[in-house]
Amino acid sequence: MKKIVIIGGGISGLATAWLLRSKAEAAGKELHITLLEKEQRPGGKLWSIKADGYTCEWGPNGFLDSKPQTLDLCRALGVESNLHRSNDNARKRFIFSGGELHQLPDGGPAFLKSRLISWPGKLRLALEPTPFIASAPAGVDETLAAFGRRRLGGEALDKLIAPMVSGIFAGDPETMSLVSCFPRIAELEREYGGLIRAMIMLAKKKKRDQAAGKVVSSAAGPGGVLTSFREGIQYLSDALAASLDGIVLPGVAVTSVAKGESVPFRVTCSDGGEYDADGVIVASPAFAAAEMLAGLDGGMAGILQQIPYASMTVICFGYGRDQIRRSLDGFGYLIPKKEGRNTLGTLWDSSMFENRAPDGKVLLRSMMGGACFPEYIRLSDDEVVARVREDLAVTMGIDAVPEFIRVFRHPQAIPQYTVGHGARLQGLEELLRAHPGLILTGNSYRGIGLNDCVAAAERAADEALRCV
Repeated sequence: MKKIVIIGGGISGLATAWLLRSKAEAAGKELHITLLEKEQRPGGKLWSIKADGYTCEWGPNGFLDSKPQTLDLCRALGVESNLHRSNDNARKRFIFSGGELHQLPDGGPAFLKSRLISWPGKLRLALEPTPFIASAPAGVDETLAAFGRRRLGGEALDKLIAPMVSGIFAGDPETMSLVSCFPRIAELEREYGGLIRAMIMLAKKKKRDQAAGKVVSSAAGPGGVLTSFREGIQYLSDALAASLDGIVLPGVAVTSVAKGESVPFRVTCSDGGEYDADGVIVASPAFAAAEMLAGLDGGMAGILQQIPYASMTVICFGYGRDQIRRSLDGFGYLIPKKEGRNTLGTLWDSSMFENRAPDGKVLLRSMMGGACFPEYIRLSDDEVVARVREDLAVTMGIDAVPEFIRVFRHPQAIPQYTVGHGARLQGLEELLRAHPGLILTGNSYRGIGLNDCVAAAERAADEALRCV
């Protein structure tokens, strides 16, 4: 019987183990699968913390249901009936600019009426589909900032693209790679010659395909409804871990992966334990994978160390609903860096998922730090709370003291797909050919969202089956 060791018990490792076992059973292959997780609680960043009637998400708060990967996993796992979609409030998103919250326009007429972008900025955007805008530079790994300035103008970069990048990646558009972060946008420019032209052409195609009963993604990428579970997103990782009883070994930290004597690999742990394996799937963050693989392949470890991570502090505040004067009909808001605020933005969690706060209460979740403000991770809790309160007073007019406070720190929160990321992945692929049965998966490589992690887990499971 072939032995597979999976390192890392976050959503990537858990999904890989579950899918690998299912695929092996379907193929009639007998595998001995062991998942090693250094923490006592499997699930990684999927952690729904319940206190005083509030449900705070330590990490991601859900996934979009427009992609099939996570939905298919939930269906196969038998938890589809427990899914909880966000309500229509989540469709309304805001940007704080010029001292007020602006709802992101959802169409041409709304865009023209919006005060978020000035008239000169709107005129610059109107030039986007014209021949006056330079084409993508051939063979250049363009930054998101360079792309934004080239196609849409500086104001759109500052008020639309940069907040989006901070909201998704906690990243800096001046360093992030367009093709690695948003490959669909790069593809649309190549195919249609511009984003507005692509939106028009895809809107026409969408009408034709909808008439034929098909579903088409929007021009900017997949839409969909933010989806979680009533118990919180941790319900998914808990269900996976429970179904993998006997496979998941918590509290076991891996220190190294080396060549084995009678089998391809030997995995050594901090407690002195060793596991021989025919295949090893590393589902840990790139920086952790680098340490484990340094003795096996120094070149691979060196590339993995080049994938930077942004820190993040997540702050949950609970209030009485009557303490907040403005409407909370929305997803929340992001703040452009040029506004000079302390936070990247605030999500109105209890407006999206009504059971995240007790009756008559609201839960707000603010984000602080990211690649542009790495020093914020070192602030004391008191300083963090004071700065968040200062921002909420300016952005939402909230001067009340929150009745509920939780501060969560992530020193290495989100991998940054900076310029050169694609070349780094190619380098890893070349080096992995020398180690058949060694597989890297997780959000360090080709997508940071929950759907991306599950899709990567499926690819890893398929590759592992081919190797054994």
